[in-house]
Amino acid sequence: MTALIEIRDLLIRRNGLDVLKVDSLDILCGETLAVVGPNGSGKSTFLLVLAHLLKPEHGHFLYDGMPLANLDDSEYRRKISIVLQEPLLMDMTVEQNTGLGLKFRGMPKNEIRERVERWLSQLGIESLAKRRAGQLSGGEAQRVSLARAFALEPELLLLDEPFSSLDPPARAKLLEDLSVLLAEDQRTTVFVTHNLKEAAQMGDRVAVIINGELKQVGAPKEIREKPADKLVKEFLKEF
Repeated sequence: MTALIEIRDLLIRRNGLDVLKVDSLDILCGETLAVVGPNGSGKSTFLLVLAHLLKPEHGHFLYDGMPLANLDDSEYRRKISIVLQEPLLMDMTVEQNTGLGLKFRGMPKNEIRERVERWLSQLGIESLAKRRAGQLSGGEAQRVSLARAFALEPELLLLDEPFSSLDPPARAKLLEDLSVLLAEDQRTTVFVTHNLKEAAQMGDRVAVIINGELKQVGAPKEIREKPADKLVKEFLKEF
């Protein structure tokens, strides 16, 4: 399987401090990579790097074989979609929110309608199409955020703890549905969470970041059975 993203010797600094180091990481086309670590470990920083919102101090970052520095920012961002912890919906209907990014890109109305209908159905919220955003539960709103992201058909989908603000039943159901959807869709996805159980359920592989350093990457079973060092082992004890 080929790599969509190749990272080597990456260093991110903020306010004069080293906040993230990644010696080597390939993110493979079509895989879901779950990124785990304690709060404040550097997971969200890593996501900002992937979104090209933070620029490395040094290191190599290739996207589809091309240095990211050689890609125009707007061109690159058309290739990605991001879903954050809190749903960011406009005061309009579910279908209007889902198609908003496509409208900004000037897509024909009939194609917008087709994509919106498809992804509302995939996320199980087609019955909510005419409902306004303010009338949604937290779980429903996050499903709309996901439908909007998928509707853009990105090459890279970035998920920043998309379940963290949900109550346990909504969280468990959305985790289950999204796991199935990603397995079927085969879209390259990076899923950030502090919960190893969620990572194991969602991820083809798991990347462990602790104290601003990528410590280990591997299958969930491999991470559990053969932690790379004492810090990874201690983190795993929480689960």
